[in-house]
Amino acid sequence: MRVCAATVFASALIVSHAVPASAASLQASPVTVEIQTPASTSTVTLRNEGDAPLNAQIRVFRWSQVDGKERLEPTNDVVASPPMATLGPKADYLVRLVRLSKTPAVTEETFRIVVDEIPEAKLQSSGVNIAMRYSIPVFVEPKQIDGAKLTWTAEHINGQFVVKAVNTGDRRVRVSELKASDASGAVVSFGNGLNGYVLARSSNQWVASSAAVKIGNAGSVTISAKGDAGPINAKTSSNASR
Repeated sequence: MRVCAATVFASALIVSHAVPASAASLQASPVTVEIQTPASTSTVTLRNEGDAPLNAQIRVFRWSQVDGKERLEPTNDVVASPPMATLGPKADYLVRLVRLSKTPAVTEETFRIVVDEIPEAKLQSSGVNIAMRYSIPVFVEPKQIDGAKLTWTAEHINGQFVVKAVNTGDRRVRVSELKASDASGAVVSFGNGLNGYVLARSSNQWVASSAAVKIGNAGSVTISAKGDAGPINAKTSSNASR
């Protein structure tokens, strides 16, 4: 069964239902996991900040980007042990991640560990139960790895302004504070926080609404952002509207 990436995408994404975040009990750390081969294991710590036991389900998915879209698929290459856990009140619980493949990684391998709080079937009289979800990136890195190599393009497609990044390198890039501007002074911001990742040998894209349709009509477009290895600055031409 294929899992919809939209439900679990984002770095340490937390989804809550119907109650304030302050009522949440389940916590998970770290927000990013790196396994550098030949090592094959790492850990994630779950914590129950509540006053009652809670149940959690832990799953691992292979994470890829196809035609600029996120995809999560079931995998046995990396497994979580245990896949289910009951956490006592105010208690920590250690989840072990194990890479089962004995084949050395050639490029960075990417996964996501998805941790779901499983609510009680019956609602409590004091309020509505919530289900927390954490989606944590997991990167398996070769012992020696070349850096990312990004190429940027900008297009107008069906009244939308699309910025695309292609990574021909062997390591991901974490992109935040992504902006596009042109010589006329037009600026499009894709958000001040995390915009997402461009995985190794993959591509990602960001789409702005029709309000940005005039950007780039004057010529080249300047792309700026923050990457995990430093500032990102690039220039590209913008295709005409189509």
